[in-house]
This record gives sequence, C-alpha cells and structure tokens, in this order.
Amino acid sequence: MVAFGKKLKERQIEEWQEYYINYKLMKKKVKQYANQIETGVLDHRNVLKDFSRMLDNQIEKIVLFLLEQQGILASRIAELNEQRDTLQDHPDISKITELREAYREVGRDLLKLLFFVEMNAIGFRKILKKFDKRFGYKFTDYYVKTRANHPYSQLQQVFKHVGLGAVVGAISRNLSDLQERQGSYLSIYDQPALPLQDPVVDSLKSAVDRLTHSTNLLNFLGQHALIMQEELPTAEEHADDQRYHFMSLLLNLANTFLYMINTYIIVPTADDYSMSLGAAATVCGIIIGSMAVAQIFSSVYFSAWSNKSYFRPLVFSSVVLFLGNVMYALAYDLNSISVLLIGRLFCGFGSARAVNRRYISDCVPLKIRMQASAGFVSASALGMACGPALAGLLQTKFKIYKITFNQETLPGWVMSIAWLIYLIWLWISFREPALETEVNCAPQESKAGNDKLEKGLVQPLLLTAAENQQDIVEDQELDESEEAPEESCRPANSIGSAYRLLTPSVKVQLLIYFMLKYAMEILLSESSVITTYYFSWSTSTVSIFLACLGLTVLPVNVVVGSYVSNMFEDRQILMASEIMVLLGILFSFNVIIPYSVPQYVCSGLIMFVSAEVLEGVNLSLLSRVMSSRLSRGTYNGGLLSTEAGTIARVIADGTITLGGFLGQSKLLNVTLLPSLLICVASIIATCYTYNSLY
Repeated sequence: MVAFGKKLKERQIEEWQEYYINYKLMKKKVKQYANQIETGVLDHRNVLKDFSRMLDNQIEKIVLFLLEQQGILASRIAELNEQRDTLQDHPDISKITELREAYREVGRDLLKLLFFVEMNAIGFRKILKKFDKRFGYKFTDYYVKTRANHPYSQLQQVFKHVGLGAVVGAISRNLSDLQERQGSYLSIYDQPALPLQDPVVDSLKSAVDRLTHSTNLLNFLGQHALIMQEELPTAEEHADDQRYHFMSLLLNLANTFLYMINTYIIVPTADDYSMSLGAAATVCGIIIGSMAVAQIFSSVYFSAWSNKSYFRPLVFSSVVLFLGNVMYALAYDLNSISVLLIGRLFCGFGSARAVNRRYISDCVPLKIRMQASAGFVSASALGMACGPALAGLLQTKFKIYKITFNQETLPGWVMSIAWLIYLIWLWISFREPALETEVNCAPQESKAGNDKLEKGLVQPLLLTAAENQQDIVEDQELDESEEAPEESCRPANSIGSAYRLLTPSVKVQLLIYFMLKYAMEILLSESSVITTYYFSWSTSTVSIFLACLGLTVLPVNVVVGSYVSNMFEDRQILMASEIMVLLGILFSFNVIIPYSVPQYVCSGLIMFVSAEVLEGVNLSLLSRVMSSRLSRGTYNGGLLSTEAGTIARVIADGTITLGGFLGQSKLLNVTLLPSLLICVASIIATCYTYNSLY
C-alpha cells in the first residue's frame, strides 16, 4: 500500500500544486503535537486551537483558488455563449463544430477542477481521521459541525462543491443545444430522461457522482462482491472503454447465475439421491461439499488463467460443468456413488467466479463498475434462490431408453443442457478484451467503495474502525519512504506472501467470513435431512423453504445499503449482526421442548438474514483495509475471501457427514455446536480488535 501523501503528490496537476492541501506538513504536525503533549510543551486546548487554525487556512486557500477557477470557467462559457447567439442568426456548420469543441475544452478543464476538489476532500477526511486516532478525540465531529453549519461556511465549497453543479449544467445544456435535434427546440430541461451522448459530459457526470456519493445501494452491493476500485480519481478513466464489451459482461454475470443454480439445485434432493445409491442420508454432506472441495483449487488456477485470457477459462468452465452434470445424472442408472461424486468434483473444477470478478475489476469502465459489481451480487443471490425452486419443480419420473429421469437426476440433466446453451452463446458473443501491454506501477490504493467521497454533510467524515486500521498500515509505510516504488505495488505471488500482507483486522474479518459461510452451509446443506427427520417435509416443501431464504438476500441488501448503513457505523452493524447470528444458532438447538416447525423456520431465518447482513458489511470493511498489492494478480483479495468461504463450506459439509455417524437424532445439535463456538470466537476477536483500534 502506498501512502496517500505520495499518491497525492504524484496525481497533482503541476500548475496547481501550491493550492492543494499540504497533507505531508499536516501529518508531520500531528506527530509533532503528540510529542509536545508528552513533553508538556503544549496542552490539549492549544493543540486543538492551533490545528483548527491550520485546517481553516488550508481550506481557505483551496476555496479561494476554487472560486477563482470557477470564475474563469464562467467567463469562458459567457464568451462562448455570445458566439453561440451570433451563430443562431447566421448558422455556419464549421463554426458550430468549433464552438462545440470549445465547450468540450471547458468541460475538460472543469473535470480537472472536480478531480482537484475530490483529492483535497479525501485529504481532509484522512488528516482529520489521523488526528482523532492519535489523540482519542471526536475532533472531526466538532470541526465539521461548527464549520459546515456556519452561514459563511467554506467547508461546504469543498464537500458540497457549491457552484460547480451550475457550471456542469451550463456546459451540458449548451452542448445539447448545439447537437442536431431534427427540428426540435426542446432543451435538456424539457427532456431530462434523454441522456446527452457526449464523452465529456459522461466524464463530468461520473466525477460528480463520486463527489456526491449518490449510489449508496450500488456501493453496498459492489462491496459485497469484493471487487476493488480506486480511491483517488484519475483522468484516464476512459481507457477501459476499449476493453469493455456489454455482451461479454452479460455472459460473465450469466456464468455466475448458472453456477449458483448448479450449486444449490441439488440440495433438496441430495439425501434422497444418496439413499437411492445405497448410502446414508447424511452422505449428502459429502455430495454437496465435493463441489466446494474442487472449488478450492479451481479458484487458484482460474485466477491465474484470467491474467492471460477471459474467454478460454469460461469455455473450459462450461465444458467441465457440462460433463460434471451429465456424470451426476448418469450415476443413478450406473448405481455408482463414485460417479456421482466425480461429477460434483467436475462441477467444482468448473467454478469461474474468480474470472467473473476479474473481468468486472479489469475490463469494466470505472463509471459503471459499481453497477456491474451490484449485478454480480444480484446474479449470485438470484441463482441461490432459483436453484432450490427449480428442484421443487422437477418432481416427475420417466424413462427414455435406459436413462432414468426423476427428481434426483433431472437437476443434472437440466443444468447440463443449460451449460451447453451457455457454451454456444459464449462462443458466438464473447469478445476477448485486449491484453494490457504496459503494467502501470504507479501507486494506487484499491479499496472498493472506500473513499467515494462524503455522502454529504449530514454525517460527514465519520470514522470507522476499518479506516483506522488502514491508517495504521499507511503510517508504517510512510515511515518507510525509502522503499522502492515498484516493490510497493508488486502483487503477491503466492498464498504465503498474500497472507503476510494481512493485518490483524483483515484476519479477523476473514475469520468472520469463515464463520458466516460455515453457519449458512450447515443450515442449507442439512435442511433436507433435518426437516425430513423432524417434520416429514417433502422435497417440494424443502425447496420452497430454501428458495424463500434465497429471496431475502436482495431485499435485505436494499434495506442495509440504503437505510441502515446511513444510520449506523459499519462496525456497529458488524457487531449487531454477529450477535444476531449467535442468537439464531442458539435458538436452532433442540434441547428440551419438542422441535417444532416455527422454531426451525424462525431460527433459520434469523441466522440466514443476519449472516447476509454480516457478509455485506464484513466484505465492505475488508475491502477498505486490504493492501493494494492484493487488488491485482493471481493471489488477490477476492481469491483470499473466496478461499476462506469455500474452506468453511467444505468443513461444514464434512461435519454433516461425520455427524451422521452419531445418528440423525443427534445431527442437528452436533453440527450446530461448531457453529456456536466459531461464532463466539469471532465476536471475541472482533471486540478485541476494534477496542485496540480505539
């Protein structure tokens, strides 16, 4: 991870350098204050007064320069407007083209100014955060409230970019009026739903969206996918446009959707299938988990493969999944549980989720990357719900020649046909993006949704414990200024080197991710066995229950992403979700009273929904504190989180099979006990870690 001060210096517009926040000086000043307080040279009151004055001076310098530049842009637009009025009386196509390009040039200069504002806003948030962390104050709250609510507020110029919106509007309107409108005299104000197709206006809109942080839900869903994005703005955001292809993105999302269906379509019938082949019902744990076992290895080689190609891994994935599902279906007539397990292993070896993530991270333009990330999460959630629902519809039995089609084999046949159709679509429509010829080793800080700038001044610049941990890492790296730049941005080249880059906070969040995936896998994988034993549920009833659980994913994310995350800090939501998962596990135990449907359904719903909330918030925090070296290469942050979750699923499915040796009457409590212990351990680790950060 490269320190923010270094990145700020490298990305500054050269002729404006003297007007940026002096981040390096202010950071040294914070350290100096700490030493002076320890030695008794200054007291806390003098420190607060001096630091406030320094912040005021820095903000005033930026705001005065910002107003000056806005005035220059406004004057240029006024001059161009006079030329436009002249051309209305005497139209000239060549001059209209020149005038349109002149407006675009003003737009490009405005874009530079928006980058200037954003970088300074990030710098102020970080230095305030450092001050709070160093001295244990809530100085940020005091400073922002007193400055933002004042009638002569200069802070609003930085964080609310007052006046810049009007300049964006003037450029957009005039470019729109100069377009050929086929005799229409309507302006952009009369038809706001019709977007202006101009690259400069698109770039301006993207920059303004970052400043206003107008996509809370999309950011939350995007963080759920752990697809990392850059914190600082860059003027080369259009570079990815040449690699982006909408149909290729759609094919990646379809791959994610089908794979999640493939994972969960067998859950309602896996116990019946194992008994049909002469095994115990609890062998369903091995059947379901074998796919996850293979995914542990497939995630690594697919991640490495995606460094060179996206098309070939997706083709390989489709072929392997087609073969795996055919083997799964044929195992019934072959009366071979070995063929069944090999088929499921093949399905796991075809897991291309690492490729899907990398395509979005590397090939989708920054301006729509968050929407694509949200689409990835939505496709996963929809597939998770559709899998069991589809299994519930396949309640039939017939034979064609000597091949049996029933509720056990139909999931395999249906998915093999689906993957064959997908393979044809992929072959026809996918466009391989051009490989990057140059490796940009410029310092970057990749954190999904980390500093997409402030949501406004209602809750501005609020601290989170994850960001405190990020600053600890940054402090260490700032002190190591002699470190070679190429070393600081080199991606991890092994699992071991990736693990060494993990801070204690990241390790705790990976433990939380392991815990929630373990608890969810126990609930889902043993649902058919448990409900058949206690309640005599049919396959259709189990399918409906699992589908209903899956359908809660998106509504829960909507509520958390749009409302809850704006009311509470992430660490508070994290702790509350962990406690709710713990309560769901406790309520699921069969201890004294006869086990009932309401107890099972309510406790399962509490556990599953809480785990979904926990997953989104945990991955959001995880993406903020993970080293930028884990945002690229084979052994990236997405791979580490995937491996942690997959290993949890493997252990959970193995626990179900091992617990079956004690009898189905004890299976529920035996499998819930490890969930309880891991959940308690994660809560203790969370409390210890975040208390130490504060």
